[in-house]
Amino acid sequence: MTHYDVIVIGAGAAGLMCAIEAGKRGRSVLVLDHAEKAGKKILISGGGRCNFTNIHTEPGNYISENPCFAISALSRYTPYDFLAWVEKHHIEWEERNHGQLFCKDSAKQVVAMLLHECESAGVSFQLDCTVQTVSKNETSERKIFQLETDQGGFITDALVIATGSRSIPKMGATGFGHQLAGQFAIKTTGLRAGLVPFRLTGREQEKIKTLAGISLQVSAQCNGHCFTEQMLFTHRGISGPAMLQISSYWKEGDTILIDLLPGIDMTEWLARMREQRPKAALRTVLSELMPKRLVHYLCESLIEDEMLRRLSESQFKAIADALHQWRLKPAGTEGYRTAEVTVGGVDTDALSSKTMESKKVPGLYFIGEVVDVTGHLGGFNFQWAWASGYCAGQFV
Repeated sequence: MTHYDVIVIGAGAAGLMCAIEAGKRGRSVLVLDHAEKAGKKILISGGGRCNFTNIHTEPGNYISENPCFAISALSRYTPYDFLAWVEKHHIEWEERNHGQLFCKDSAKQVVAMLLHECESAGVSFQLDCTVQTVSKNETSERKIFQLETDQGGFITDALVIATGSRSIPKMGATGFGHQLAGQFAIKTTGLRAGLVPFRLTGREQEKIKTLAGISLQVSAQCNGHCFTEQMLFTHRGISGPAMLQISSYWKEGDTILIDLLPGIDMTEWLARMREQRPKAALRTVLSELMPKRLVHYLCESLIEDEMLRRLSESQFKAIADALHQWRLKPAGTEGYRTAEVTVGGVDTDALSSKTMESKKVPGLYFIGEVVDVTGHLGGFNFQWAWASGYCAGQFV
């Protein structure tokens, strides 16, 4: 069997970063992946332009049963550290809303940069390679890990699990990393799809699908969290950044509270409209604030259309409440099929926040999405991948 100081399972963002850092330290490193090419998920990210980080990254942008766990890694490898790397490789970038940084040209540039750094660090690859079994030889003085694959056997002193999680299975995502954690009696927290569109059913879905394609700025609330971004109506339900963000906090049976007109005092606005245009219909004036198709839907199912002069103050308040607090109870989400991330993962209590090493299995490391650290939409998950991979790479 071929021996390496470090074997990384997973040629994604976290795995490549860890391999580079370990290689820089003179370690012999092998990256294994069942995909035929490295960085496949990076290539499709950000619409093909890779939202590679967010300059506003802070621990509050992450979901975890231990909110403090990510602080160590995020403080030791910041968005500016990765940005310096991007600029060193002369990759043009741009900042979009909310501090999101994208390649101006293509995500291929980020993958090329990572592969160039891997080559410089002497990292080896075994792609299109399926890991069949992993075991630890406890009788050996070095307590090495032994891997059997469809391309032969390998042994290593340090094994890094950077396999990602279950989101987007068509890209090859599996639960391998969590299964491996279970093999070594390492706990995994509850898993669910995150950053994912919502699905409606029955009459609600039949009504909503007539609004497919409409997008507007909303504030969405669920379980004490609120996001003000765009919402998109689809043929199956609701999507867009606001819904993707809140989906990571939503659980089955929860109701989402949606403010369709954030920042506008509708009671005051309607009173002003009544003074200026008393004969105007409610439907007419609302169409100045929202798409007509949406106004039609609201007047059919949520509020009563009437001439403004015939509406009382109490009716204005009821209309305002309906528009600012639209209650929607999704039947579910689109699941892992379209989820950008998996919420939950390897329990952070089982890992060192400094090294990402298992506390009970020396030499075994978990990094990236496989860990119970999930970022908001907008480059935060890539930053966690870079940071956790970097930190593990200093110790493997």
